[in-house]
Amino acid sequence: MSGHNKWSTIKRKKGAADARRGKIFTKIIKEIIIAAREGGGDPDSNSRLRLAIQNAKGANMPKDNIERAIKKAVGSESVSYLETSFEGYAPHGIAVFVEALTDNNNRTVASVRSAFNKYGGNLGTNGSLSYVFDRKGIFTITREDDLNLDDLELAMIDAGAEDFEVDDDTVTITCPKEDFGSVSRKLGEMGIEPEESRLKRIPNDTKKLDVESAKKVLKFIEALEDDDDIQNVYHNLEMTDELAEALE
Repeated sequence: MSGHNKWSTIKRKKGAADARRGKIFTKIIKEIIIAAREGGGDPDSNSRLRLAIQNAKGANMPKDNIERAIKKAVGSESVSYLETSFEGYAPHGIAVFVEALTDNNNRTVASVRSAFNKYGGNLGTNGSLSYVFDRKGIFTITREDDLNLDDLELAMIDAGAEDFEVDDDTVTITCPKEDFGSVSRKLGEMGIEPEESRLKRIPNDTKKLDVESAKKVLKFIEALEDDDDIQNVYHNLEMTDELAEALE
């Protein structure tokens, strides 16, 4: 099993240079709040909260921040967030799926619509891109010197993984949505704590653009990601070697 997920690699390199720590924490805190609100504040009995806390630790979020987020969901400071999504097309026909957590849906709708209009995109109806993306479990593990890659790959295959990608710094494991739990449990049994583990929307097919057109699309994607209400933005732009070099 092998893969060449250039986008995830580029995002890691690019993210190290321009990601704002506060925005990353804001998105994780919202996920913790909604997970705790829906399933309670005990991670032992709330798998979604347990996963959110795991991702918070992977992002080096202080323990106090995590505890305050849980209190905002189940304590006297309770905050309510709505999960919502948007689907449409960026310039040049690139499919875009946006996931949001918001405490003001009107504000978020207006902001997303404004971004689509500003950058020449077209906002569609929910469900219009259901055929473009599949939900997959993605686990990112820091590659340590004592990590036996052969043993890990075999264990992941047994647990349901369908792709196992290794680069210089990380191991990325992909599995069907239905096998997310079994892969997560197997990693736990092996004493491996992922840097990140979550369900993501992976495009069934990608679309290649010239470098200048692709840069315009990425500028639109980044504008969406800069919105505090936006949790995740998925697209089917193919990250070619030429584009990767242009972004370095």
